Amino acid sequence: MTAAAGLHPDLQEGLIPGLIGLGAMGSGMAQSLRRAGYALRVFDVRLEAAHSFAAQGGTACESPAGLADGCDVVVSVVVNAAQTESVLFGDKGCAAGMKPGSVFVMCSTVEPAWSVALEKRLAELGILYLDAPISGGAAKAASGQMTMMTSGSAAAYAVAEPLLHAMAAKVYKLGNTAGPASKVKIINQLLAGVHIAAAAEAMALGLREGVDPAALYDVITHSAGNSWMFENRMAHVLAADYTPLSAVDIFVKDLGLVLDMARSSKFPLPLSSTAHQMFMQASTAGFGREDDSAVIKIFPGIDLPQKP
Repeated sequence: MTAAAGLHPDLQEGLIPGLIGLGAMGSGMAQSLRRAGYALRVFDVRLEAAHSFAAQGGTACESPAGLADGCDVVVSVVVNAAQTESVLFGDKGCAAGMKPGSVFVMCSTVEPAWSVALEKRLAELGILYLDAPISGGAAKAASGQMTMMTSGSAAAYAVAEPLLHAMAAKVYKLGNTAGPASKVKIINQLLAGVHIAAAAEAMALGLREGVDPAALYDVITHSAGNSWMFENRMAHVLAADYTPLSAVDIFVKDLGLVLDMARSSKFPLPLSSTAHQMFMQASTAGFGREDDSAVIKIFPGIDLPQKP
């Protein structure tokens, strides 16, 4: 293989990556890889998204199997375990086309035990695996400043680590097998979900009490009660923009995984349980596909900001 034109000198020459899933996070990660000079192959179920990306550089593939052909590393940035199963083992899945010694990098938030089992399944096919969930939001993904929580074998890191550093500012190596990375991501999601729910509750109370929402936002973001989620998500509420960067239903899923993990060891999570119910209520009310800040819509008797 020849090195991609413009490849950063610190990155591994000749490495051919593929990325599956050009959503809010995946598209940014793909941009980071292209910016680093990699000859990137991409696939998305929305074929137009893959072709639009490739118009600026890269190769659009018609299926996961087509993408895997010739790739050293396949990065999967889909929503959940079921979609990952489909990407790997479904019709025209990539597992059958991946060569021995290539690496599958799984970036979804999933049950840790499922990730452990997937590592074993892929090992039987000669495919290396990295448990590698991600965090930071779409803007940080696009700028290469996101965080990756990873765990896997030294052999998998030896192949894929240059790509990880091209996509993320922080790459945490949390263990030498699958599982630890997914556990840490689930704990992160516990905090993220609870913080969004608490931020929505605080803003809703302010609205109910007649406080000017812009003034409340300004005060809180400069005070001890602030959180990254309050600052980020309540800005969506002020703008009345519920375009889903991370949807309500994502936290129905992720907080469900949090509770499942804790239930297996009979560990109580009262705040997580309450936040999960709040997102469930929002989803049942029809807001599941809206931005997760739409959880604020479950509170009665408040006048939410409207678009001008």
